[in-house]
Amino acid sequence: MTPTIHHVGIIMNGVTGRMGTNQHLLRSIVEIIKQGGVKVSPSEFIMPDPVLVGRDAIKLQKLADISGVKKFTTDLDSVMNDPNYQIYFDAQTTGRRAEGVRQAVKAGKHVYCEKPTAVSTETAMELYQLCKEAGIKNGVVQDKLWLPGMLKLKRLIQNGFFGEILSVRGEFGYWVFEGHTIPAQRPSWNYRQEDDGGIIVDMLCHWRYVLDHIFGKVKAVSCLGATHIPERIDEQGKPYKATADDAAYATFELENGVIAQFNSSWTVRVRRDDLLTLQVDGTKGSAVAGLRECYIQHYGNTPKPTWNPDIPQPINFFEGWAKVPEQETFENAFKVQWELFLKHVVKDEPFPWDLREGAKGVQLAEKGLESWAKRCWVDIPEL
Repeated sequence: MTPTIHHVGIIMNGVTGRMGTNQHLLRSIVEIIKQGGVKVSPSEFIMPDPVLVGRDAIKLQKLADISGVKKFTTDLDSVMNDPNYQIYFDAQTTGRRAEGVRQAVKAGKHVYCEKPTAVSTETAMELYQLCKEAGIKNGVVQDKLWLPGMLKLKRLIQNGFFGEILSVRGEFGYWVFEGHTIPAQRPSWNYRQEDDGGIIVDMLCHWRYVLDHIFGKVKAVSCLGATHIPERIDEQGKPYKATADDAAYATFELENGVIAQFNSSWTVRVRRDDLLTLQVDGTKGSAVAGLRECYIQHYGNTPKPTWNPDIPQPINFFEGWAKVPEQETFENAFKVQWELFLKHVVKDEPFPWDLREGAKGVQLAEKGLESWAKRCWVDIPEL
């Protein structure tokens, strides 16, 4: 029996950046091509056919050589007008995204893009409405939902492990070098407000979908931002003033009464299990999850400490926790969502992570900035 192959042209705009290159191109689309496409049935597959788009032809050529994707161009209009490409993917900097998405909608392309989807909630919702009115399938990257650690937490919730969930505490971040002696491992625009940088804009979009889809809908936020490092060194070796927040300390109230606290920082040194850890405490048990691993402590294994600072701590608090075993095979989170979006486009399979969900992330970031400016709690209205 001859297999059915659905060839899907994908315009990949902005993939010369760190995330676009590593997660979306090399670890997602290239790997899907290598595996023979997305398997829909034993005799039906979806095969991506990407073209790389950017502003620097030299970078595109190097990326084409590395990835094996031969087609690339600096002329976005030429591929937008090509009917062989059904999907427009945008991994540009946030400020350029709206223009690209609007152009894609006019060209009748399905839209998939990185977060934040826009620089404001108003613009993010406008993009969603444009896609909806045009009947165009659309989606936003919400990769952390498919991290092994998050999936293990979700399974624990589904199995009633926690009892009633009381709180969620997230610690995210690492030390991003200023560049004076050791080169920075993140781009300089991340630290300039005028270039849409800032950790609140970046990370609260993530925390919105993690909270909404795993623990409960966000009802209100209290957020404090900070610019701890006032000067950094850019890619040309020149000093610049850091005008965007490099740390955020946020508390979220969820509709189901759960309280969530997330510290996000590019100025913190890591002494925890992973770059992101979430501790979930419930009446019957607790869990601590990183990007991949998850450790649990049931009510019956919970020690009974007493406060006595005059003697060495007799309890080893790392004991009594058990590692959740590997019960599933986990693939790259970005690749998993790409496969789901391709199935959504070709086979009309469900894909709830649309641009409205992306707008919710932008909204929470805006409300976090508002909370910081006003030094108060801010409610999150329904979009």
